[in-house]
Amino acid sequence: MRKTRIPPSPLPQVAGIDPVRLRLPADREGRWPDLGSYLTERYAGTRGAGSVARLLAAGRILGAGGRVLRAGDPYEPHSYLWFHRDMDPEPVVPFPIGVVHRDAHLLVADKPHFLATTPRGSHIVQTALARLRAELDLPELSPAHRLDRLTAGLVMFSIRPQDRGAYQQLFAERRVHKEYEALAVHDPAVELPRTVRSRIEKVRGVIGASEVPGEPNAESAVELTEARGGLGRYRLTPHTGRTHQLRVHMNALGLPILGDPVYPRITDPAPDDFRRPLQLLARTLAFTDPVTGAVHRFESGLRLTAWDDRAAWEAGPAGTAPAEEPA
Repeated sequence: MRKTRIPPSPLPQVAGIDPVRLRLPADREGRWPDLGSYLTERYAGTRGAGSVARLLAAGRILGAGGRVLRAGDPYEPHSYLWFHRDMDPEPVVPFPIGVVHRDAHLLVADKPHFLATTPRGSHIVQTALARLRAELDLPELSPAHRLDRLTAGLVMFSIRPQDRGAYQQLFAERRVHKEYEALAVHDPAVELPRTVRSRIEKVRGVIGASEVPGEPNAESAVELTEARGGLGRYRLTPHTGRTHQLRVHMNALGLPILGDPVYPRITDPAPDDFRRPLQLLARTLAFTDPVTGAVHRFESGLRLTAWDDRAAWEAGPAGTAPAEEPA
């Protein structure tokens, strides 16, 4: 089968932001007399409807070769178009990203709380991928896996496009040893260590994941490493990688992780409220490098602040709380 050649993007590069690329589908029934009618139908009822109309009017949707496309242009099946999404300003995440390791192939970063790993939804520029591409001048940097926005700690990126698949395969085949650290209430009645197994399902559009009846698809080892003042420090070792797995399993034990805005109940803090970060840290990554053969073990340099100063954790760093509405 002959492969379709995809023309290069005609848009100027924006640090950390990949353009949206659309290939226009066939129109055997003649439903779309012009480009505007197709895009109106495609984005009807979504937050992108008004944005796409504005982009068209401003000449910010381009075709192959950099041709500016307008709403009244004839519809051309199988052609490509590109645009950068028109997004609302993002709250700046006021924490730096540390670099634990960098060589010619691999970058291991220490991601702070509240920073998404990759662009998704309303988080585009304020992501680890976007910021590292810009700060380190690595435009082809790619994530090998994803760490939840609210979780801090180690994240791996491939520096060269040709290495990306090898590093991603490490995680797909569960050949990376991962350890997390978490803070939660200490309950002596909960027998530890133990391995928690359950079936976890995440419904698209629903914030939280749930344990449901059925064959287990999630497994986590939970150990208590230290306890003081009613608070426990836990070592969590996931053997699978379901969405929110560690948070769901700790909550199921009656030990919800400190600062969790979803489990056991949704609290929905403001996007620019950086107080009380989730006390969950991706502490350790260990694996054999599939490109160089080197045996790696990386440790995060971050710490969970509530263990040493719970009051400071409650208050958050100076200036990170959202402004109050006037009375």
